[in-house]
This record gives sequence, C-alpha cells and structure tokens, in this order.
Amino acid sequence: MDVILIVDDDERLRSLMIDILKLHAYSAIGARSANEARSLLMTNNFDAIIVDWMMPHESGIDLIKSIRSSVSHVQNIPAIMLTAIDGRDNKVTGFDAGYDDYITKPFEACELIARLRSLIRRTKKKTAARIVKFGDCEFNMESGILLRNSKDVRLTTTELMLLKELCQRPNATCPRSELAKKFNFKVSDRTIDVQIARLRRKIGDTTKDQQIIRTVRYIGYTLHCLP
Repeated sequence: MDVILIVDDDERLRSLMIDILKLHAYSAIGARSANEARSLLMTNNFDAIIVDWMMPHESGIDLIKSIRSSVSHVQNIPAIMLTAIDGRDNKVTGFDAGYDDYITKPFEACELIARLRSLIRRTKKKTAARIVKFGDCEFNMESGILLRNSKDVRLTTTELMLLKELCQRPNATCPRSELAKKFNFKVSDRTIDVQIARLRRKIGDTTKDQQIIRTVRYIGYTLHCLP
C-alpha cells in the first residue's frame, strides 16, 4: 500500500484528504506544518507528498525547496502542490521550486486521485531502473534508500553522498580527491577514509579478502557491484 504525506495547516481539510485517500486504498498521514512534515519524512518512507502553499512559519514552496536541496532518501519524493493560489506565474513558481504537479482548490477528489496515481506510477517506473546491487544490499539512486537483506539502512548525509558517488561509477575507481570535492567544505583524505569505514560497517562490508568497497592504494575506492 502506498503511503502519502498530507501537509496542510487546515485540520478539517487535512482530515478530509486523509479520508479520501484511505477510500482509494492509500495509507495517509497528516502534518500541520513544514517542520512536522520534515520530521515525518526523516523517520518514514512515503511514496508521495501533497502540500499546501500558504502555511504559517514556512510555506509549501520553502518546504519543497529544502527537500530538493537535501542529500537524503526524501530528495526525489514525488510532490503535488494543492493550493487555492491560482495563476500561470504561481504555477511556474511551484514547478520551479520542485513540485511535480499543481492542483488548485477547490478540487475534485477523482482528479486528485488520478493525478496522484499517475505520478506514483511514473516515479516507480523511473526509479526501478536505478537500483544498484552490491553484497546483500540494494541502493535506489533516485530515492536514496538503502536496503540490506530487504531491511532499511539509515545513512547520514555524508554516507549517502559518498555512496551515491561510488554508485555513479560502479566497478571503477573514485579518487579520494574527487570524493572530497563533493562536500561543501574542505575535507581531508583522512576524513574520507573514516566515512568510508563507517559506510562499510553499515553495508556489512567486513571481509577483507572480498571487500565490497575496495581500497585502491594511494588513489581512492571502488564499489564492487553485482551484474
């Protein structure tokens, strides 16, 4: 069952949308603010997010911008803007911020469900071809979700960044210097080595003679991927 996050400060509308989604075989969770939504996103796996534009403290536009700029498993979550704010320029603003679809209030429940179903279907089709397998793990390049023996493995922002870079060039050497450049601040080779060691532990890479992340002496690292 697909799980949807509804972000809207209007409790009545939020409850109504949750009921609508449940009637159409979705699981739905509500959040009253961007901060609450962000906390839920970090601790749950959602298949899509539906967000209101005008909310106290932080708008739906600001929320999606922060999600799209993050380096985490939620970075590419499908997102629908559901708002009373209409007009071409506002829609352009929504799409530029990172929303995948834009629906104006009042809305028809059947249209919302149809668009949501289509968006999730397209996203799953796209991400299916971006799975990298290594050891007992599967890593989804689009969602940033790492599974080990079918169980979710939580990664720090740094670990996720490193794993993505290694997966971009499977079975090829990634120099330490290039890995270090991906950070927004200066890091040493030793910092990269420490983070790689932590990542190895999380993926179960503990056998020295058959390493998943292999050390190329004086150069960097290679991720040994399955065909």
